[in-house]
Amino acid sequence: MGAYTRRTVLRATAAAGIGAAAVAALPGTTARARTTARVAVLGGGVAGLTAAHELAERGFEVTVYERRALGGKARSMPVPGTGTEGRPDLPGEHGFRFFPGFYQHIPDTMRRIPFEGNANGVWDNLVGVPDARFARADADDIRAPLGFGRVDAASPEGMRESVASVISTTLKMPPAEGLFFANRLLVFNTSCDARRFGQWEHTSWSDFVGAHARSHEFRALVSRTLTSLLVAAKDELASVRTIGSMGEQFLGNPMQIGHDGDLDRVLDGPTNIAWIDPWVARLRELGVRFEVGAEVRGLEVRDRRITGARIVTGSGAAETVTADHFVVALPAERARDLWNADILSAWPQLASMSRLFTDWMSGIQFYLRRRPGLGSGHAAYIDSPWSLTSIAQNSLWSRKLDQYGDGTVLDCLSVDISDWNTPGILFGKTAKECTHEEIAKETWAQILAHLNDRDQVLGDADLHSWFLDPGITWNAARGGNANADPLLINTAGSWELRPEPHGGVENLYLAGDYVRTNIDLATMEGANESARAAVNALLEVTGSDAPRCPTYTLWRAPELEPLRLADADAYAAGRPNVFDVQI
Repeated sequence: MGAYTRRTVLRATAAAGIGAAAVAALPGTTARARTTARVAVLGGGVAGLTAAHELAERGFEVTVYERRALGGKARSMPVPGTGTEGRPDLPGEHGFRFFPGFYQHIPDTMRRIPFEGNANGVWDNLVGVPDARFARADADDIRAPLGFGRVDAASPEGMRESVASVISTTLKMPPAEGLFFANRLLVFNTSCDARRFGQWEHTSWSDFVGAHARSHEFRALVSRTLTSLLVAAKDELASVRTIGSMGEQFLGNPMQIGHDGDLDRVLDGPTNIAWIDPWVARLRELGVRFEVGAEVRGLEVRDRRITGARIVTGSGAAETVTADHFVVALPAERARDLWNADILSAWPQLASMSRLFTDWMSGIQFYLRRRPGLGSGHAAYIDSPWSLTSIAQNSLWSRKLDQYGDGTVLDCLSVDISDWNTPGILFGKTAKECTHEEIAKETWAQILAHLNDRDQVLGDADLHSWFLDPGITWNAARGGNANADPLLINTAGSWELRPEPHGGVENLYLAGDYVRTNIDLATMEGANESARAAVNALLEVTGSDAPRCPTYTLWRAPELEPLRLADADAYAAGRPNVFDVQI
């Protein structure tokens, strides 16, 4: 059964609710359902490739239509013209990739993508990252191990005190604030589902942790940085339900029970080499066809069915694609532009998507002439106006960076810029208002302000070159940038705006990180999970007897389940969570 272990099979079977006969035909085996159904997958990012993978393994005829490049925001790309003497071009990317151990859907897919020399496919290209660095400007930096040590979940008091101790020690926070934060985690972890959706979905994380009334250290480390570094979210916008669920995985589960691997993992090379290219090759082997350069412009509807998708090809020719089923695997801001009056009449819930919020989070790579010894984990630049995070890649990659480009690059600092709306320290402008050259200088200056406040860690002489995400384009006439790849931002109350994968249009299915998922966060994991849900809906509509795609749930401490049951009664009676008190 290839990369499937007995444990994986049993877990997948239980998650999907399929019987013994279906187990014999699990994806990756030689048994494939026969079908003549044709499926058009509109979009070739992680959601689209996942949908194509699951459908092809079940015998469907699949064509993927992608406007720009396969892999979407997850892909890496060469820096044109940088390779010399037979070396490949330097690798660039939209932003560094991050695979937490509690991801389950993406790793399951990775195990089914062959990679030469790897017993577990591209999954074996994941490497654990041992720590994180919290860099301060004009203050001591903090290096925090991942995970955070043993937490006593046997009792609420034990959990609160052990988490408080870990937080206070690791992040060098006053014990009182560590205890306060631990108690807020306990409030969420003991909240029932009704409270999570009814109360915490509509409360922002910063309000929940009382960031405005706490110290600068607390606001910077716990409210702002943990959300931007660990889950790429914004503390003043994201809901308690979203961030609290991630805290349950990161801080409430230090023993990594139910995890797929180390808490923090990255790929051991450029994303396309380590993952996307082998994935596309596997899909071609399964019979998937790709039409790259095809932009979807509209959907045609008759009798609550999609009859065709209007596309414009790379040559500029317009044509209508027909299929039996259509999976829209486009980002939210592009998918909602397709909802015409006929679609909204049949599936009125899609109208709420117009109220979903997107913002910018894009990356820049700094190629260095020396290895500065920044550590082998992610770094957060706590006081940076642009909310910068980074990772130094050379120590983590199997093929070292001096084998790329002109041979003189010894490391790459891949940086994510999370705040494009706050003025910087160098030019006094937001990132959206800066030219590409100014973005590079400003980002570099903010990093040096954090790293060189005690000792000279990096200098201008160390900088070989830089590469900005090509999705960012400068418009000189307008004096600002455009972004082809904005990020969906999970805002408080947005769950009700997000659709299910299937609704009132019989042969239309949605796959993307904006679709309602268990992980509930704009991530590759969410994209993969949503695609599985879309495929499962398609299998139901077609009456297929193929095995359903396995799906997974996030971990919760079983020791706290009695308290969650008690909280259900409290919430129904209008009372607060028993631990929701000031301490």
